[in-house]
Amino acid sequence: MAARRSTSKVGLPPGTLVHVGEKKTATVIITVMDYDETACREIEVGSVEECLKYKDAATVTWINVDGIHRVDLIEDFEKHFGLHPLLLEDVVNTNQRPKVEDYEDHLFIVVKMLYFREDGTQIYSEQVSLVLGKGYVISFQEVPGDVFEMIRERIRTGKGRIRKMGPDYLAYSLIDAIVDNYFAILETFGERIEAIQEELIERAGTETLQAIHEVKRDMVVLRKSIWPMRDVVSGLERSESGLVDPRTHVYLRDAYDHTLRVVDTVETYRDMLAGMIDVYLSSLSNRMNEIMKVLTIIATIFIPLTFIAGIYGMNFNYMPELKWRAGYFIVLGVMAALGLGMIYAFRRKKWL
Repeated sequence: MAARRSTSKVGLPPGTLVHVGEKKTATVIITVMDYDETACREIEVGSVEECLKYKDAATVTWINVDGIHRVDLIEDFEKHFGLHPLLLEDVVNTNQRPKVEDYEDHLFIVVKMLYFREDGTQIYSEQVSLVLGKGYVISFQEVPGDVFEMIRERIRTGKGRIRKMGPDYLAYSLIDAIVDNYFAILETFGERIEAIQEELIERAGTETLQAIHEVKRDMVVLRKSIWPMRDVVSGLERSESGLVDPRTHVYLRDAYDHTLRVVDTVETYRDMLAGMIDVYLSSLSNRMNEIMKVLTIIATIFIPLTFIAGIYGMNFNYMPELKWRAGYFIVLGVMAALGLGMIYAFRRKKWL
């Protein structure tokens, strides 16, 4: 659906802002957290212009925008903060791949924040765009609600070193919170995969196969969101931009290690799911073989019995056995003995 909406950009000049993503009607919320080592101020503003008084202050300013469907509001960031039009074009286009771009006086970072929808099963990927400038960080989110509440609490209470560091550390903290949330997402998927494995062994059916395909579909979303994060964090860690303090590089290396662990876990789960499909198909094939084995044994037992019944079903006049008083019972006895003998022979060979 998102791919079809992106066709509305065809033929437009570069830098033209067109919102590409799920249609939203909610009010755009802009919140500002302005802090230094000694104090913190948190307010909600009604326009981008109101954020200007915090831009050049000697504090660190975090401007968070919940909602990017208001193109006219997003355009104001070009006028008041000097953000490049191509940067803002990527902000409102939610089909971006995670990346980091250097615009000299600010860095642009695109990441994917993952969480489960209300039903608790289907994974949802939300684009989060970060702009790191001198003294400020701007974060653009599609909808309210995120994984940054612990960071806000650390800023409010002054815990940790976040209030002692610059905006580059704030940007790192936001990225690290998103990466850490990947672990929580993967833990849930790990539990689902274990449950499917148990079901696969005990009572594999079409529902099991459907569950495997649902998890595989979510793994595609995870992989598309997580794999490029390696390059994002690595690019920031190797960045020569003056906006990233050398003291922050060690934290970025730690975030990079976390990203590699997440990537390895995703690949492990994908391999497990591929193996589970093979196990399901093998289980299905074995079950069919068992059924065919039983049917073959039954047919084999009845072949000689059918042969005997066929002989005595012929309408010849001279069949001596037809005149015997005990002929019927003798033939039934021979057929019973023959059937039981074959069953005994099959059991001796462990075919039954």
